[in-house]
Amino acid sequence: MPDLYRIALAQLNPVMGDIAGNLARARAARSAAADADVILFSELFIVGYSPEDLVLKPALQEDARAAVEELARDTAEGGPAVLMGAPWVEEGKLYNAMLLLDGGRIVGKTFKVDLPNYGVFDQKRVFVAGPAPKPLTVRGVQLGVPICEDIWKQGVCAALEETGAEILCVPNGSPFEAGKEDVRLKLAASRVNETGLPLVYLNQLGGQDEVVYDGASFVLNADGVMAVALPGWEEKVTITEWQRDTQARC
Repeated sequence: MPDLYRIALAQLNPVMGDIAGNLARARAARSAAADADVILFSELFIVGYSPEDLVLKPALQEDARAAVEELARDTAEGGPAVLMGAPWVEEGKLYNAMLLLDGGRIVGKTFKVDLPNYGVFDQKRVFVAGPAPKPLTVRGVQLGVPICEDIWKQGVCAALEETGAEILCVPNGSPFEAGKEDVRLKLAASRVNETGLPLVYLNQLGGQDEVVYDGASFVLNADGVMAVALPGWEEKVTITEWQRDTQARC
């Protein structure tokens, strides 16, 4: 890891189906985080969350891909790399993806493995589960990018640790419930304890139909100590600084 590494957290409110608007929001956040090495966006950010059956429309899939490719071209001019959440069609299969954008193009991708199918979630019906992920190399650092539900079990994070991840960066669309912040924190602490890796938990905020999202993103160091806590119910772009000892500072 470089002596100093900066990860920006984009805790924002994407608007369902407003791909052009969400692209503009991503660009503004990236501009605000110009000193970062990489900026992390939440799950399916480019289309909004949770898109439900809207994600099955070919026009939305094509527009989302075009927006991601357009944002990728922006990275040719310098500034932070981007980890962007988007629906992604590959070999005829639709995935819940995180795309790594750097150097003017899409240079990496990872797909959600554990698709929730309970409560307000119905992802097994619309997405295909991805294969076991490997870390993405982002400016000299190996970032493991488990997507939301992927950290609710041990398998995905364990696979990322075994294949060389240095930091876990988790994009989420986690709905608000009473006491949910404690549940998330305990869950993240379990994955940190098992892998020995620090963990970035980025959650979106806003609302989609009757479901609301509260943000409340945070960072745990490898010793399980909370290094950064973002406020709930507030849009915020925050740059975290990481030292070679993989300890985060805001």
